[in-house]
Amino acid sequence: MIKLASTLQPRGLRDFYKALLPKSGFESKKRHPKDNLAVSYSERMRQCKGWSVMLLALLGLGALAQKLPTRDEGLFQMQIRDKSLFHDSSVIPDGAEISGYLFRDTPKRYYFVVEEDNTPLSVTVTPCDAPLEWKLILQELPEEASGEGSGEPEPLDQQKQQVTVDDGTELFTYKGNDVEAYVATSTPSGLYQLELLSTEKDSNFKVYATTTPESDQPYPELPYDPRVDVTALGRTTVTLAWKPTPTGFLMGQPVQYCVVINKEHNFKSMCAAEAKMSVDDAFMLAPKPGRDFSLFDFAHFGFVPSDNGFGKDRGLTSNKISRAYTAKPKASDIQKVCIGNKNIFTVSDLKPDTQYYFDVFAVNSASNTSTAYVGTFARTKEEARQKTVELKDGKVSDVFIKRKGSKFLRFAPVSSHQRVTLFVHTCLDAVQVQVRRDGKLLLSQNVEGVRQFQLRGKPKAKYLIRLRGSRKGASTLKMLATTRPSSKQPFPSLPEDTRIKAFDKLRTCSSATVAWLGTQDRNKYCIYRKEVADNYGEEQRRREQNQCAGPETRRKSEKVLCKYFHSPNLQKAVTTETITGLEPGKTYLLDVYVVGHSGHSVKYQSKLVKTRKYC
Repeated sequence: MIKLASTLQPRGLRDFYKALLPKSGFESKKRHPKDNLAVSYSERMRQCKGWSVMLLALLGLGALAQKLPTRDEGLFQMQIRDKSLFHDSSVIPDGAEISGYLFRDTPKRYYFVVEEDNTPLSVTVTPCDAPLEWKLILQELPEEASGEGSGEPEPLDQQKQQVTVDDGTELFTYKGNDVEAYVATSTPSGLYQLELLSTEKDSNFKVYATTTPESDQPYPELPYDPRVDVTALGRTTVTLAWKPTPTGFLMGQPVQYCVVINKEHNFKSMCAAEAKMSVDDAFMLAPKPGRDFSLFDFAHFGFVPSDNGFGKDRGLTSNKISRAYTAKPKASDIQKVCIGNKNIFTVSDLKPDTQYYFDVFAVNSASNTSTAYVGTFARTKEEARQKTVELKDGKVSDVFIKRKGSKFLRFAPVSSHQRVTLFVHTCLDAVQVQVRRDGKLLLSQNVEGVRQFQLRGKPKAKYLIRLRGSRKGASTLKMLATTRPSSKQPFPSLPEDTRIKAFDKLRTCSSATVAWLGTQDRNKYCIYRKEVADNYGEEQRRREQNQCAGPETRRKSEKVLCKYFHSPNLQKAVTTETITGLEPGKTYLLDVYVVGHSGHSVKYQSKLVKTRKYC
């Protein structure tokens, strides 16, 4: 590791940047020591007259990023408006969001320098098309002078060798498709390297780095309740409402809202939605004279090669083409509408009896940065509205209830039966469930999470189920009514108590021991862990998590194990598990999923555990 120099003279830092950038033979003019290292764009143009535009951008960016902790705000605002200044650069500007593109399995590295110790730092990475792997590495700056104190800088080749050989200190690593940030209140001076990799497919991404995170606040802040509510539902319209961001009316920043509608899934970021909407033609470079396009070029931009021997005629082979591409979606499949500062919006021209996904993004109009609300989904009404939904024996039904609304379901078994098993799995808010058998009230309860009810049967009986939604927002749930034995049910059997028990006395600095109840049926149980903030509470968990989401939505890194378990004796149907590899003094959210024979899964009630800080 290179020993950190106490002070950096302008001459040494320029040489250091020249060591990172390709050699060009260009030498900067001598400057007075008091001159600011970040020279203006016009001054660089005068200095570099006669040189290529690419060389100008590379060397100019090196000078721009030298003074991150104390930037010239006026100069920064002038330069950041020139988007071409940061195009395809390996230097990250301070306080500006940049966009980039990754080819699959080809890492990309970005750099920036922090010259002063105890500098706050925030780095935010937003994946767009696919999950990313990224890490932040700290490398010490090369020492300015030699051991004899001659004041002469080391040769450039020697500086470059020191930077490339030293692996540095890994500060943070992440893998996934969430918007993730590294935040530190105090960082040492040095060269910071951000390395990004996409292993699934070619992908877009965004990066934001700042040394003044408290004052910058680039991304709009979400309200206490970040959910999007469905307030009205029709055959061709859906009305959405959400709480306004505090960034607009409290901080006075220009904020507008953009709504994205599609039929596939919710998006976690604005750039993920925009990447799905269209293929960026900017990455399509013109071929050299005499060179044909390959199958790679046509597949990348949404053209499907025909079967007429196009590739064979040109001697093209596919053994070197390993990237996977998705055809460009139809314009009608995904829509984006920006509506200003209104927090109520009605989506029109939808298809009846069709499920749509809705996402709302708060966009800072000045910086064009955005923050995603917790999206929702809804199914438009059918053309011929049915007052009562028929439930089929043993079939899982998805039910949507608008805010303060009601839904009626009818279950009429075709054969004699001794009992009816009713599964209710609420995804978001609690719902009120009422069950009547031939007009007689059997059940009336509020249900949140997963509940299983056993109802006494009666020959030729008919059951009417009424579901009443929450006043807080729209409700979605899964329903199952069956007269079949538990071994043939799509949902796994559940104990009456679906809580996870944590043993406080068995907690250590790196492990936690938990237990949960099982049943007499042999089921598969999978346990997952996720590190959360210390102030993470149950209310926050209910707002952010869809309880109907199964283990397939979790990251592989969060999986602890899966195992099968059952007990003929219900009094002994309990299992324990010790989760290891945890960090001291950290809070973790633990989830247990029980998976049925047909693949339907049910999650137990989540459990928060905190490891001991000292052992």
